[in-house]
Amino acid sequence: MSDKMSVLAVGTVAFDRIETPFGKRDRALGGSAMYITMAARFMCNDVRLVAVAGEDFPEEYIEDMRSRGIDLRGLEIKPDELTFAWGGKYHYDLNNRDTLYTDLNALSSFNPVLPDAYLDSKILCLGNLDPVIQNSVLSQVTNPSIVICDTMNYWIENTPHQLNNILSKVDCLVINDSEARELSGTANLVVAARKIRGMGPKIIVVKKGEHGALLFVEDTIFSVPAYPLEDIQDPTGAGDAFMGGFAGYLSGCADINLDALKSALVYGTAIASFTVEHFGPEGLYNLSMTDIYHRIGAFRNLTSIPEEILNQS
Repeated sequence: MSDKMSVLAVGTVAFDRIETPFGKRDRALGGSAMYITMAARFMCNDVRLVAVAGEDFPEEYIEDMRSRGIDLRGLEIKPDELTFAWGGKYHYDLNNRDTLYTDLNALSSFNPVLPDAYLDSKILCLGNLDPVIQNSVLSQVTNPSIVICDTMNYWIENTPHQLNNILSKVDCLVINDSEARELSGTANLVVAARKIRGMGPKIIVVKKGEHGALLFVEDTIFSVPAYPLEDIQDPTGAGDAFMGGFAGYLSGCADINLDALKSALVYGTAIASFTVEHFGPEGLYNLSMTDIYHRIGAFRNLTSIPEEILNQS
């Protein structure tokens, strides 16, 4: 673990109702801030969460996070309100899902004020939220080393001005392939990344689900495949866990250079692969760094090119 840089994640904690062809869960612990911090903690011992919940949020879920080292001073519990709740039903290939409901509840009036102890956070993860909230949090952090941002099609379509404002201020955008195409107005991901970099963020990570992830920085394109799993239960939260793993790795880097970003992409992809093997965050609960290192080794074997080919080049 590194104590060099703290990781602060702003996003949601939630009740998730998840239905896949392989089972279901109701009122499972969910939310972007939860997944980001739960993943970042493996490589960072100063992980901070900013989110809001209602009075119905159980102490059991708070303890699930606190006992795993997540600093919850930024978790606001609103009396007389309910916790953000989301329900989704996945199709058989797990790439597509139907949203059954989205109940904002306490999230509808979320206006985070960071605890004083969070103002010096060095790696800031702006989870998928209203860009106005993302901007408000960014304005409160004094001197972050890197700002990593997520968004979704809803904000691209409904708040383009506010989204453009926050994109002009962040260092890294983590986005899935369909959102990258929509944001850029082009189908080609290489062109899309170039256009998005022109909006502000100099580092673009494009998540491609079961096809892995792409890193675009300067003139470099770096690709990591998804780990081929035999047993996939639930993809909910995998993208947020990816961001957490990505940020967690960077927290231990003295210099956030190209090699560090490439390694962070691998670690983020590896940790996300454990998430999808179980429902909700269950795959992250008892995970160890030894497990992660073993999977990193498997990624190395997946992507190694025979020396005889390299010698021909």
